[in-house]
Amino acid sequence: MEGGNIYEASSSLRRSIGSGSSSIRRNNGIEVFSRSSRDEDDEEALKWAALEKLPTVARLRKGILASSQGGANEIDVLDIGWQERKALLERLIKVAEEDNDKFLFKLKNRIDRVGIDLPTIEVRFQRLNIEAQAYVGSDALPTVINFFTNIFESCLIEMGLLSSRKKKLTILKDVSGIIKPGRMTLLLGPPSSGKTTLLLALAGKLDTALKCSGTVTYNGHEMNEFVPQRTAAYISQHDLHIGEMTVRETFAFSARCQGVGDRYDMLAELSRREKQANIKPDPDIDVFMKAAATEGQEVNVITDYILKILGLEVCADTMVGDEMLRGISGGQKKRVTTGEMLVGPAKALFMDEISTGLDSSTTFQIVNSLKQTVHILNGTAVISLLQPAPEAYDLFDDIILLSDGRIVYQGPREHVLSFFESMGFRCPERKGVADFLQEVTSRKDQMQYWARRDQPYRFVTADEFAEAFQSFHVGLQLEDELRTPFEKAKSHPAALTTKKYGVGKWELLKANVLREFLLMKRNSFVYIFIFMQLTFMAIVSMTLFFRTEMNRDSIADGGIYMGAIFFGLTMVMFNGMPEISMTVAKLPVFFKQRDLLFFPAWAYALPRWILKIPISFIEVAIWVFLTYYVIGFDPNVERLFRQYFILLLVNQMSSGLFRFIAASARNMTIANTFGSFALLILFALSGFILAKDDIKSWWIWGYWISPMMYGQSALMVNEFRGHQWSHSLPGSTEPAGIEVLNSRDFFHEPKWYWIGAGGLIGFIILLNFCFTVALTYLKPFGSSRAVISEQTDSNEQTNGVGGSIQLTNNESSSNRVTNLEIQEEVQRSISSKSSSVTEATVGDIAIKKRGMVLPFEPHSITFDNVVYSVDMPQEMKQQGITEDRLVLLKGVSGAFRPGVLTALMGVSGAGKTTLMDVLAGRKTGGYIDGNITVSGFQKKQETFARISGYCEQNDIHSPHVTVYESLLYSAWLRLSADVEAETRKMFIEEVMELVELNSLRQALVGLPGVNGLSTEQRKRLTIAVELVANPSIIFMDEPTSGLDARAAAIVMRTVRNTVDTGRTVVCTIHQPSIDIFEAFDELFLMKRGGEEIYVGPLGHHSKHLIKYFEGIQGVSKIKEGYNPATWMLEVTTTAQELALGVDFADIYKNSDLHRRNKALIEDLSKPAAGSKELYFPTQYSQSFLIQCAACLWKQHWSYWRNPPYTAVRFLFTTVIALMFGTMFWDLGSKM
Repeated sequence: MEGGNIYEASSSLRRSIGSGSSSIRRNNGIEVFSRSSRDEDDEEALKWAALEKLPTVARLRKGILASSQGGANEIDVLDIGWQERKALLERLIKVAEEDNDKFLFKLKNRIDRVGIDLPTIEVRFQRLNIEAQAYVGSDALPTVINFFTNIFESCLIEMGLLSSRKKKLTILKDVSGIIKPGRMTLLLGPPSSGKTTLLLALAGKLDTALKCSGTVTYNGHEMNEFVPQRTAAYISQHDLHIGEMTVRETFAFSARCQGVGDRYDMLAELSRREKQANIKPDPDIDVFMKAAATEGQEVNVITDYILKILGLEVCADTMVGDEMLRGISGGQKKRVTTGEMLVGPAKALFMDEISTGLDSSTTFQIVNSLKQTVHILNGTAVISLLQPAPEAYDLFDDIILLSDGRIVYQGPREHVLSFFESMGFRCPERKGVADFLQEVTSRKDQMQYWARRDQPYRFVTADEFAEAFQSFHVGLQLEDELRTPFEKAKSHPAALTTKKYGVGKWELLKANVLREFLLMKRNSFVYIFIFMQLTFMAIVSMTLFFRTEMNRDSIADGGIYMGAIFFGLTMVMFNGMPEISMTVAKLPVFFKQRDLLFFPAWAYALPRWILKIPISFIEVAIWVFLTYYVIGFDPNVERLFRQYFILLLVNQMSSGLFRFIAASARNMTIANTFGSFALLILFALSGFILAKDDIKSWWIWGYWISPMMYGQSALMVNEFRGHQWSHSLPGSTEPAGIEVLNSRDFFHEPKWYWIGAGGLIGFIILLNFCFTVALTYLKPFGSSRAVISEQTDSNEQTNGVGGSIQLTNNESSSNRVTNLEIQEEVQRSISSKSSSVTEATVGDIAIKKRGMVLPFEPHSITFDNVVYSVDMPQEMKQQGITEDRLVLLKGVSGAFRPGVLTALMGVSGAGKTTLMDVLAGRKTGGYIDGNITVSGFQKKQETFARISGYCEQNDIHSPHVTVYESLLYSAWLRLSADVEAETRKMFIEEVMELVELNSLRQALVGLPGVNGLSTEQRKRLTIAVELVANPSIIFMDEPTSGLDARAAAIVMRTVRNTVDTGRTVVCTIHQPSIDIFEAFDELFLMKRGGEEIYVGPLGHHSKHLIKYFEGIQGVSKIKEGYNPATWMLEVTTTAQELALGVDFADIYKNSDLHRRNKALIEDLSKPAAGSKELYFPTQYSQSFLIQCAACLWKQHWSYWRNPPYTAVRFLFTTVIALMFGTMFWDLGSKM
């Protein structure tokens, strides 16, 4: 191949480049390009001339690198040290946001001036239809009965005796489009619109269980003509990483497995053409490209480059972490997921929700870097984003808008608003376009954007939008382009990858060996614990079978020695069980990397086997060398090492068995169950518990295939054919050892030692082979299942196209509000508020008019001069800090009132969550000073907990109960004991309407990122669980984090509805959109260090906030249409304080606003006339018996709906009972 995958665009977004067929452009002015970007001296020129004389292979490994002393040295790119790589990147890209595009232009210019073409990829999809088979309603719940019913039903369906109860669910319906190279494409759509499915289809990673029709082509080539997993990179929205590895190690392993693509071939051609044209490249660019194109490096320069542009340098050497190991933050983990694929050579990027947990500035920086790579190096990129800020949205060239599985719009960003205006919908001035696009197709949000006041509004469906787009000029142009097929001959030879793996088999094995060794070192405590456990059990065994008590005078004495051998064998067998948990824990990451074609399964399986062999040597040595002579086994040293060898083989066989079980089960519960099952069977059929002659004829095959039998036979022969057992017992001519062996039907020929050893070796090879086969062919366990709610299914027709606004409230006739009243209320709301989040929907107003089923007492909370401090960390004391305490909150004051929605904001480290935790009473450590009152009375945590709720940022719920059951459980335990059951259920129904959970009432909650509810649905459930407790004060920590614009609007509408019932609600919030920010009534803004700098109302269009900060001398004015939340955080940074020479906290404390707030705090700190202090006669709402009943009820459903645990236990118990019954058949009558 003439060219190759260019150093791959600095892998910064990994755009591979290839050499082209175009001829080199020569002209008389070629000398212009031969000059380095730096002044060259004679010494450097001589070194470069010497380097040019080297053979091609050697020349591509050598470069000229500036040293720290100022000179230029010839270096081998394989031997570049960490400091040299860092200095090189500093020279090329000092500040990622400013220098990345300059760096990429340098790369592009070097390639262009010798006439090499970069490979490009155009992705087309035509008539794409994707369908799934889904259960309806409760049939989808994984109960024990459904588990067995589905198995039985599947058998009948396979035999043709029954038709499936599943219904067809269309995910994507007749979608077509073109993803063009050199253009950034943004994929938008409401939840469940099919965004992830479309990205998977384009990346060639679609689940085979889905029914797919239509075509996806790359440069005219269908998926079976190349390897899509290596040509394109799919970046998942789920962060799956090995927690014990650092960020740098994660990237380095990924880069090593994915290889360099065609970068080396391209660089060879580039170097050849430059040599012919006498062009001398920039030395730094040359070294970078050579280092990026060299295979087999443990640490690649691309790794450092991606760390820099993703802003991960600060945590590059920090563990990624997991549930049990503290590591990097969620936002950083999301960037690691992105960077893990960017370090490879794939030429097309399909990125699924890469901005979750990131603030808008970080998202902007990452998307901007991607844009530079795509534009400069002609890459192909489709990116799905959550809540893209206007500045990030403007970075994209094309938009794909999905809704209900249909493409509503695909084309240039500039024309998208004109399309919707042609349909009668207009984006408000202060509305983010991305937010508008995700809401305009939603039934609940569409009406507010209707612009044709002279025409009656009717709901326009996604199908109608899609049909209208076909006749829009952008749609017509797209259709014309699709009619003309892409000419395969125009595809660059380096564009599509045909090799399955990025590097050779030996390199892949080497990379996996090094990673496995690293993980073993990081998990060394596991092996140390096993060594200590073995030592302890060896001491127990030594004292139990102490040699002074062990005789050899009878067959019974021999039986005790047999027991000691069997006990040792059992201990070594059990020592393999940790392999189950260690294997299952790593499987999700393995499956991800296997499916991305990082490596074949055998390259992963071999190191897990081979590297554990030295551990087996140590484990068995501890046991044998401690117990052998103390117990009194045959003193011949040869027999000592023979026992050691057999137990070593048993340990390896045991490890292989449990690894195979773990890889086959893929679930911790099932694997542990089958692990116990395997041990029981091996013990029962080993020839010790049941002698060979006592095993029934129908089970004798189990005896012959039991690996434990071979190990036990070898150990017995080794011991009882020794010198100490060669004497004859009284009344017998046979050696005592032979008699003991015969008494239990053990083999006594010496050859059985080697037969046993051979059998164990065979089992070791077989079980590890089966482990590899399981890893190769099995899919991840418990993937998400499609579920159609019964309500959705039954109302599919009634909620059809057009018609009047549908009422969603199941109201009684006495409380029903007329359509006219509701629509009038909607119009008033729209005219008074422009924010879509605060505009009440029809259902919301009906709820407000009706009121709440349960009364509650509104409460305010005030805090005056609150100081929170903790003991000074030892690390800080070692740095010379003398104070005893670290102050996190410095005398903050404020008041939160009923019916007022307050935003608690500030930069990271300002103390937002800390303040909320202090007020909610969730801080169990540290020192709290200051005054906190609730409705004028001193706050007492015992009573405050009964009237308050706290929605955590992490949505933690029981996975095996439904949405309705989660709310019922919370209400059952937290509502007052005098609330009747019927009233409680009515209240739950009302909360479900308020939070828009009715359609999900029978949906299983599930595990985040695995199955069950989506992030947005889980967030609404978190809020509902607190609301059903009927609290007066609610604290919410980041209620919109990780949500797209439509989902955030739903959640904020829920929050707004909650406030409108008269409750006190406080939310911490991170970089909100304009809509979300202006849904709040008041703002509590904090600066780093725990001080407030603005506490007061926002006003219409945030006018009060803007007026306050613009009144401070030197603060820049807000731009027209700019997000006030973003502007506010930008102008109050520490850097701005230093630049202006002010302290915003001091300015606030000297302001009229602060004085008004102090007066308000003083007023609310006094009890109202006639009010009483909070008092509850008992600590808990319900009695002990009711608590037990509720917990028992919930636990019942949790077990019932967990078939991997409950059904497998039933099967396990039944099978074991049948096996033991048949094994020990009629044995008791023979005693």
